[in-house]
Amino acid sequence: MSNINYYNDRVCLNVLAGNLENAKEIYAAAEKHVVVGVLSANYPDVPSAVEDMKKYNEALEGNLSVGLGGGNPNQWRAVAEIAKEIKANHFNQVFSAVGWTRANVGDDGSHINALVSPTGTPGLVKISTGPLSKDAEPALVPVATAIAMIKEMGGNSVKFFPMGGLKCKDELIAVAKACAQADFILEPTGGIDLDNFKEILQIILDAGVKQTIPHVYTSIIDKESGCTRIEDVKTLMSIVKELA
Repeated sequence: MSNINYYNDRVCLNVLAGNLENAKEIYAAAEKHVVVGVLSANYPDVPSAVEDMKKYNEALEGNLSVGLGGGNPNQWRAVAEIAKEIKANHFNQVFSAVGWTRANVGDDGSHINALVSPTGTPGLVKISTGPLSKDAEPALVPVATAIAMIKEMGGNSVKFFPMGGLKCKDELIAVAKACAQADFILEPTGGIDLDNFKEILQIILDAGVKQTIPHVYTSIIDKESGCTRIEDVKTLMSIVKELA
C-alpha cells in the first residue's frame, strides 16, 4: 500500500525541486499533497545521489520522487540502485526495469511507475521504453495488457510520457479509461503547464481514474534559479481542490 498523500484521496502533484530549500517550500505550498522530484541524472554516480537524496527524503517525510531525468532510459540502473538505499515514496522507471526496482526496494510501500509512450493510435501504448528496446522495433500493446504486465512486475501506475500537453488527447482519454477499468493509477507527463493542467486533470477524473499523479515540470521552473515557482504550485493546488 502506497504512502503517497493524495488530495481527497484522488490527486497528488509531482514537481521538481531545484534545491533542498525549494523542495521544502514546494512541500508546504502543496500542503503535502506532492511527491517532489529529484533526478538521478543530476548526479555523477549513485553514492553521491544517495547521500544527497537522503536529505530530501527526510525533509519531505518520505515524499521524494526519484527521477530518471527526462525519461532517460539510461538512468534506469541508477534509479534501481538508489532504491536499495532510499525507501522513497515514489520512483520513476522505464517499463522493463520495474521488477528489478521493486526487488531492490524490498517492500510494497514505495510507489513505482512504469513509463509507456504514445503511439499515435488511441488504445495502444509503446512499452519498449528501456535503453535497448527504445531503439528496437516498437512494442505496441493494448493499454489493458500493459497495465496487467505492470501489475505483474510490481508496478503501481502508468507513466504516460511524452504527452506533449494535449497533443495526444484521444490517446490520453483511452489510457485514462483503461486505468479506470483496471483500478490503476495514471501519471500524465510531458508538456503539462498552467494553461492545460485543468483540462488534462478533468479528462482523467471524468474517465473515472481513482488516483492520479500529474507531473508538471519545466513549465513552472524559473530559468534563472532552476527552482520551481512556489506561486505556480499554489495555483496548481487550487485547480486540484476545484476538481478533486
